[in-house]
Amino acid sequence: MTQVWLNGAFLDEKDAWLSIADRGFTLADGIFETLLGVGEKPVWLPEHLRRLREGASVLALSVDFDDRALESAVTGLLRENRFPRSAVRITLTRGPAIKRGLWVAEKVMPTLLMTCAPTATLGVPQRVVIARSTKRNEYSPLSQIKSLNYGDNILARREALVRGATDALMLNTRSHAVCATVGNLFARVAGEWVTPPVNDGILPGIARAKILGQISAREASLTEADLRSVDAAFISNSLGCYDIIEIEGRKLPPCIDEEPVAALYETP
Repeated sequence: MTQVWLNGAFLDEKDAWLSIADRGFTLADGIFETLLGVGEKPVWLPEHLRRLREGASVLALSVDFDDRALESAVTGLLRENRFPRSAVRITLTRGPAIKRGLWVAEKVMPTLLMTCAPTATLGVPQRVVIARSTKRNEYSPLSQIKSLNYGDNILARREALVRGATDALMLNTRSHAVCATVGNLFARVAGEWVTPPVNDGILPGIARAKILGQISAREASLTEADLRSVDAAFISNSLGCYDIIEIEGRKLPPCIDEEPVAALYETP
């Protein structure tokens, strides 16, 4: 039975219960982090905990455990579940509501849940389209944190699947290409690697920051015209990198193996 960690205790998955009034469930009032575990070692854990606290600050959420306790919980979860490679998710919500509606009580009991699932070693190559059903709001503070509100991403992913693709590239309100539904975008334009800047409404990805220095990429806005002329592209997130082998029907060559990025994910 898979083990989870809930509010300070390790439990069998079947024994972990959340309140039906939890605001994460009713209002998406919370944040999350997803990180990679290699054996019993979490990858980039300090960076994930830092971003968790930064996101909590944006939503005025309380994190009632210090980093040492959270690190112990993550490593304990990896040890208990014994997957060769794991996707660890940390979910923080404001907790059960005192009464219905958007009203926020002064005294709340946050919910902090950690789960663990096996994940693949190699990223599946992606065929992407440009999402037309929704746009990313670069003016919203939520664009730069891992909010539980993933409605726009779900709409874009659903559109991609309906159109015969595997993922979608999302545009912002200025029609700049921003990201995929579950990761940051890197594109090679005229032989130079480019990734969209934070002020275009991207999540400042932890893998993105590591890769930026590794392949000497620069931050710059990408237009739809740029996407039509890129000679290679990939998606990055904290679990891995994924070649983009097709954009709107135009074939692209795999490129990840050409760049020194895979080894980054083996370094705790």
